[in-house]
Amino acid sequence: MNDEARSNRKSPSAWRRFWERGGWWRAIVLVVGYFVLYNGLSLLLTPVAAQIDDPQSPAGILVFTAVPIFVGCLLLVAFGVSVGWLPQVFGPQPIRGRGWMWIAIAVVLLFNVLRLLSIDYGAAGAEVVATWLLAGLFIGFAEEVLTRGFVVNLLRKAGNRELVVAVISAVLLSLLHAGNLLSGQSLFATLIQLVYTFGFGICMYLAMRVTGTIIAPILLHASTDPSIFLQVAYPADGPLGGLANLGNFAVIIFGLVALFFIRGRVTPPTDAARP
Repeated sequence: MNDEARSNRKSPSAWRRFWERGGWWRAIVLVVGYFVLYNGLSLLLTPVAAQIDDPQSPAGILVFTAVPIFVGCLLLVAFGVSVGWLPQVFGPQPIRGRGWMWIAIAVVLLFNVLRLLSIDYGAAGAEVVATWLLAGLFIGFAEEVLTRGFVVNLLRKAGNRELVVAVISAVLLSLLHAGNLLSGQSLFATLIQLVYTFGFGICMYLAMRVTGTIIAPILLHASTDPSIFLQVAYPADGPLGGLANLGNFAVIIFGLVALFFIRGRVTPPTDAARP
């Protein structure tokens, strides 16, 4: 094999070179692309969804939530393979976290546990609970790999400060949920959800920083959505439900306060060190 052939073999594709440059607008392009594909798949499933009488049944949860998000997971893995980022996303974080960042994990975990303890499991049924837990795993994987994985990677490659990385990744997670307007959710409820998911996104960023791995926010996120949906749909009698309902406010407040303390920057690779 001659030198020119070896050089061509080692040179990354134009696709990979495009993404390796990083930047906030590429992060937006990626999230918008995912949003369009995910909602497009949901529309394709409309004929199947029309046959389901109860969206809260195991079949309804699968068709309306689990299947589209599972396909989203596959698309994200395919993207990660195509740009060679999976080792970076699932490897150790390139910047250490601070001790105070454990508060983010404690706040999210505390209210998830309170919600799980205030669910009427008899009314929900084992199949509904199991289906939501499965859907939660898909949601946690897809939304965290997209925002805390790929978006964070893109922003760091462009040399952004970690405060900017945290804010933009949280904003994009928040805006993903604006699509709930398409499913009939009210504007007011959607705005509240956007504020909550921004604070939640900051907490997930901190969880990733302080543990050094994206696995932590994936698992936290995976336990959050099922606990919220099940507790809202099947609330149990007792005082724990009232305490659990304070979780959204706690996450919002802590996420906003934490913004004043996020520091650091990951030095991006030089052009010579890029693949």
